[in-house]
Amino acid sequence: MTIQWFPGHMAKARREVTEKLKLVDIVFELIDARLPLSSRNPMIDDVIHQKARLLILNKADLADDNETAKWIRYFEDRGDRAISINSFEGKGMLAITKAAKEILEPKHERMRSRGIRPGAIRAMIVGIPNVGKSTLINRLAKKNIAKTGNTPGVTKAQQWIKYGKELELLDTPGILWPKFEDKEAGYKLALTGAIKDTILNMEDLAIYGLRFLEEHYPNRLSQRYGLTKVDDSIIEVLTSIGELRKVYTTGGEVDFDKVSEMIVRDIRGEHLGKLTFDFV
Repeated sequence: MTIQWFPGHMAKARREVTEKLKLVDIVFELIDARLPLSSRNPMIDDVIHQKARLLILNKADLADDNETAKWIRYFEDRGDRAISINSFEGKGMLAITKAAKEILEPKHERMRSRGIRPGAIRAMIVGIPNVGKSTLINRLAKKNIAKTGNTPGVTKAQQWIKYGKELELLDTPGILWPKFEDKEAGYKLALTGAIKDTILNMEDLAIYGLRFLEEHYPNRLSQRYGLTKVDDSIIEVLTSIGELRKVYTTGGEVDFDKVSEMIVRDIRGEHLGKLTFDFV
């Protein structure tokens, strides 16, 4: 599956991020806790350069807790401060401000030594589509300021949002690279909803998801679908699941399209438990 998706508003977003960097003290890079590596935009490092950064692993409620802990250690071993949150339920919000203050403390100390009182921290939130930027902003602002949605590309505009007296947030549209060089990353992003379903082959995606479960979470595969392995025959696999879950056409045959959609929904939701798709 070769995925190419680079809407014009995302090209514009990259230019806006570059232009607005000088206005902020720190960059909040929001990534999906289920995909700590695949959901990072490889252009981000080139764009933000040496600007202070906090990595925020969002949707931690959907990710494997043990793997999330490993990823936080991984990033911090490489010099990047990282925390995990669940913006949908508002868990971990205080940790964002605390971590930002700690990261910027050396800069603020230098300011105080010159008689300058540090003001509110100005932060830019960046990340690929559907990692939860708008949900996070609304949680921090305690009101529905940013438009949200379960499909990528919802946020189009750029706006400042105040969080009490301590934070001022600059929201930016999500950025996604123009082509996925890593086929695995493309599938993983598709499974978690970062790519619009209209450009995908849902059957291929479902089979990829089943084979991923077979390799990394075999117990979930057997508990949910009654499978101990995923055969090479796609038809047989989908037929088996369709019959188990009673997903039929009006003619009484297994509906492969609906079975595929069901599998992807199961993976994106919580029917298969907490899942992480990238491993340290």
